[in-house]
Amino acid sequence: MVEIKTDAALDAMRVAGRVVADALAAAQAAAAPGVRLLDLDEAARTVLREAGAGSPFLNYQPSFATTPFPAVLCTSVNDAIVHGIPDATRLRDGDLVSIDCGALVDGWAGDAAVSFTVGTARPEDQRLMDTTRQALEAGIAAAVVGARIGDISHAIGSVGRAAGYGIPRDFGGHGIGRQMHEDPSVPNDGRPHRGFPLRHGLVIAIEPMFLAGGKHTYYEDSNGWTLRTTDASRAAHFEHTVAVTDEGPRVLTTV
Repeated sequence: MVEIKTDAALDAMRVAGRVVADALAAAQAAAAPGVRLLDLDEAARTVLREAGAGSPFLNYQPSFATTPFPAVLCTSVNDAIVHGIPDATRLRDGDLVSIDCGALVDGWAGDAAVSFTVGTARPEDQRLMDTTRQALEAGIAAAVVGARIGDISHAIGSVGRAAGYGIPRDFGGHGIGRQMHEDPSVPNDGRPHRGFPLRHGLVIAIEPMFLAGGKHTYYEDSNGWTLRTTDASRAAHFEHTVAVTDEGPRVLTTV
């Protein structure tokens, strides 16, 4: 069931979204060669705690997971696509890192992700990140009243396919509101003019994930959470929580 939010709910979700943006910024600022992934998680935890926000990630256990997620931040490095678990691994110069964070404030959720390079970026990694960010922007631009979910999916997929990147088809965006994951599903590729119609008050998380090697395949790490590219190529992931409004797309997860 798809819940259409009131304008007051959109304003409340903006509060949660701002906390998410602050947490991601703090985690990225903490990233440097030699820093542990656990330290990035702690930076995000501090922001959530000081904002009085909860974490929809911590102890989250969907049907596919054998154990609850143990952190407030996903830290996916190099060939990890999404759902990386923060641990004692230390970052190295040139690592491509994707971080994903959520927040719960007064019963409303926000969710966003960003990719960046630690230290010096390889040109091919910069192109991957730039393209994935462009796909997010294309998806957001397509999130207008009167369009359909398929228009967002097509906009994202067109950018990825044109660049020759792989798109993990089983994972994509989603509705969001009182829960982190709600209907409708927002695939990262698809046919235009198909799917759920977009109307004022629909809130979705749009999150392209592209794989540098061009393959769409992935495997699940032994930790039961992290998804990795089957060819060991690198991956990038960007995400925003976006409200469809009569005035155009409203991005809720910015500072």
